Amino acid sequence: MSTVTLDPPKAERAAPKETSVFLPELVYFEPAALDYPKGQRILEYVKSKGLPYRTTTSHNRITDLPGETELEQYKIAKRTLVVGVRKTLKFDTSKPSAEYALPLATGCMGHCHYCYLQTTLGAKPYVRVYVNMDEILEAAQGYIDERAPEITRFEAACTSDPVGLEPITGSLADAILFMAKQPLGRLRFVTKFHHVDSLLPLAHNGNTRIRFSVNSDYVIKHFEPATSRFMERIEAAGKIARAGYPLGFIIAPIIWYDGWQEGYAELLEKLGKALPPEASNDLTFELIQHRFTKTAKTVIQKRYPKTKLEMDEEKRKKKWGRWGQHKYVYPDEQADALREFLTERIFGTFPSARIEYFT
Repeated sequence: MSTVTLDPPKAERAAPKETSVFLPELVYFEPAALDYPKGQRILEYVKSKGLPYRTTTSHNRITDLPGETELEQYKIAKRTLVVGVRKTLKFDTSKPSAEYALPLATGCMGHCHYCYLQTTLGAKPYVRVYVNMDEILEAAQGYIDERAPEITRFEAACTSDPVGLEPITGSLADAILFMAKQPLGRLRFVTKFHHVDSLLPLAHNGNTRIRFSVNSDYVIKHFEPATSRFMERIEAAGKIARAGYPLGFIIAPIIWYDGWQEGYAELLEKLGKALPPEASNDLTFELIQHRFTKTAKTVIQKRYPKTKLEMDEEKRKKKWGRWGQHKYVYPDEQADALREFLTERIFGTFPSARIEYFT
């Protein structure tokens, strides 16, 4: 007599495995990086994990990455950490998020298909972190003083996801504690990772806004590999709110697909149910529609040949971009529909929230 095995009830099924902390497979050090305490601490971390490491003359030039094909080298690069000294202390602007970008790291371990870092980093997709934090923060002080008495905001996630690197670098903690003492300085960063526990006890003085990048299940499932799950991000957002940090969410990229209304309505409904009451205090949203350039399209299709990401120029509106080439955004009718739908749902769920921009 044959037996039939029934699936256990949902409540008895194993919980999803927690998204692990980023652990590089290969590490490079600039020799000068080891002249800094942070460089020495990262070296000790690397040794404690038994990770292979090498030296390199420049964090901007890694020429001996393993891999026989360009795609193999790309995948390995995303698991490669390069530890160096940030020599350029002139900060880029970071509109509309902030006045300036704070350069803590460059490159990301995530595999988001749509990410603009696919093209801005070009042939350098490996993850770079900088150990000369005192010099970087001294430069930030100069920008604050220059703009006084206006408040100066710094975005720490323009070229990386620093939360994913924090267990290795501790650089976000350095920046948060520095900015806590600045009457005219503010720090901002956004993340798709949930590893925030080390930030919770810091004396931030309300001067750092932590935002989480969220999206519909469809977008996260198809386009955001190697990032924390949606509910992990939301649980982390609750921790951040209870720790007294100003909280925000970036819904980006907003993607038009079959069923987008249901997907984004469900997103806001989940947020409303999962967040603690503290999250509604000074809550912000930033809304960014999907866009791409021809260069990005070519790179994305090469690196993610099976991607479902829609990049049909004929369906888009051409718009001049700040980096000297056209980008393709949704036509006005679609963009307006996305903006109006999300605005209505956000205020319906969080009446006191503030939408900082839609772009």
